[in-house]
Order: sequence, then C-alpha cells, then structure tokens
Amino acid sequence: MSSVQQEVDERTNLTGSNKFELLLFRLGGDVTGDRSELFGINVFKVREIVAMPVITAVAGSLPHNLGVVNLRGQIIPVIDLPSVVGCKPKTGLNIMLVTEYARSTQGFAVESVEEIVRLDWSQVLSAESSAGGGMVTSIARLDGDVEDTRLAQVLDVEQILRQIAPKGGKDVDPETIGSKIIIKPGTAILAADDSAVARGLVEQALNAMGLPFIMTKTGREAWERLQAISAAAQAEGKTVYDKVAMVLTDLEMPEMDGFTLTRNIKQDDRFKSLPVVIHSSLSGSTNEDHVRSVGADAYVAKFVAEELAATIREVLR
Repeated sequence: MSSVQQEVDERTNLTGSNKFELLLFRLGGDVTGDRSELFGINVFKVREIVAMPVITAVAGSLPHNLGVVNLRGQIIPVIDLPSVVGCKPKTGLNIMLVTEYARSTQGFAVESVEEIVRLDWSQVLSAESSAGGGMVTSIARLDGDVEDTRLAQVLDVEQILRQIAPKGGKDVDPETIGSKIIIKPGTAILAADDSAVARGLVEQALNAMGLPFIMTKTGREAWERLQAISAAAQAEGKTVYDKVAMVLTDLEMPEMDGFTLTRNIKQDDRFKSLPVVIHSSLSGSTNEDHVRSVGADAYVAKFVAEELAATIREVLR
C-alpha cells in the first residue's frame, strides 16, 4: 500500500495529451460473494491512502455513513463504498481513500487497493446507457481495445455523494443568481459533462441565468458538435461566433477530457477567441495551473450556482 501511496504523491502532476491516471480498487464480491470487480477513481481526487483507522459512529447517521475519523486534526466522514454499490467485502473494509472532491473531503472505505494505471481518455467509454443506477460514468478498457481487456468501472462520485448526503435547500435559487445574462441573439452556451447529476445542475443554473444551451456528455461529443455548428454557420454565411457564445466544460470525461477539448479550441483558428470556462470538481492550485496552461478563460469549482453565474457573467462581459 505504501508504494501505491508514493505513486499518488509523485504522479498527481500528470497532465498532457488526453491522459490521466486511475487508481484501481476492489469493493468485494457481488450478492453471491463470488465475483470481485475492479473500480477506479482519478488519482487527482485522491489525497492519500491509509489503513482503515478507528471510526467513531455518529448518532443518527444516514445509511452508508460509517461515522467519522480524526485524521491529523481533521474530522472526516467515512462512506461505506461497498454498501453503496451493492458489494460485500470478503476480508473487510481494510483501506480508506481520502478524497478531495467538489470542495469537500471524505473517506471512502474499500476492501483493497490494486494499482495505478495510466490511460488515454480514448480508452474510456461512457457508461450512461449501461446498468449501474447512475453510479458509473464510464468503463475503462485497461489493456486497450482488445477482446479480453480488463474492465474497470469509473464511479460517479457526484452521484454517490448526493445520494448519501442530500443537500438541503435549493441547488439553484433564481433569486440569488442575479439578473438574467443577455447574449447575442441566436447564440448558445455549449456545455459538456459526463455526470448526469452535474448536467442536471448545470442545466438548472443556465436556465436560471436565462441562457440557451447545448448539452453534451463527453469532450469528444462537444468537439464534434462545435465543428458541426461551425460548418453549418459557414454554410449560412456566418461564423461560429454567431452560434456559440461560450464553452462550459468539465475536466474528467470519457473519450476526450476537458483539457484536450480546451486545447483543441484554443489552437484552432476558427474557435480560438471563443471563451472557455472549466467547471470541475478537480480543485486545487495544480489543476488551476493546468487550466491556465491550456488557455481556458476561467475556472470555477463545482457546484455553487452563484459562483458559476458570476464567472460566466465575468467571462461574457
């Protein structure tokens, strides 16, 4: 486990051409206890990996919440990840993954940690049409496009956190968003996010701002849609700027990530002046540096509707 932890520490600076690193772990067997599947989480989300500490149960906790731990002075909630996805550990909850996600820190209890693999996002396919109750955003083909490749399920942490700890109050309050944002008639926001939960929140926010939008599920889909829009505009004697006001993109997405999408846009003479805002649960100074390096116009962490609105308002000013 210590060697895996060292890899996390040394390699979280990875960026580049549509590549990322996936931490693989197991949660236990299926309902019969016979089969143990591989699951994955982006290394960028993992702060550290520790042997399961003593957990203090909290009175009245919601289902799947094991309690809290005191980790170097920080009280962290611990989530029983196997129970969330319907697995049964054979050897117990032995490892805690400490993750930083969407402005929060939490521990995920897992049975075992396997390894870190470096993949191209083209090896990762959207899983939205497959089974999984919305908990899996994508399936990673660990050995590439071969017949007997190992598969790992990339979990939708946004969906899991929302399921086990529903947010009180409104996610998007039109009264706090501010006045409607006026953009050039005929234009829209082109948005991309692989999480169904995140797309729903973004759609609510854009509607509250009075902004028309085109929603896509992957960076590749957004890139292809942008090129199609540009071609259609040209056929009408117009430019892409008559159709698209701004691109709003997540970072982690199957087939093409937000870094690559942004770089493609900014390096293409047809699109380089289009504003691009990255909206991601991957927070921290390292990721913000990467955002600037690929030419994005702004970065905003998920998900506070008022901050998203303020960022979009500033970029479109």
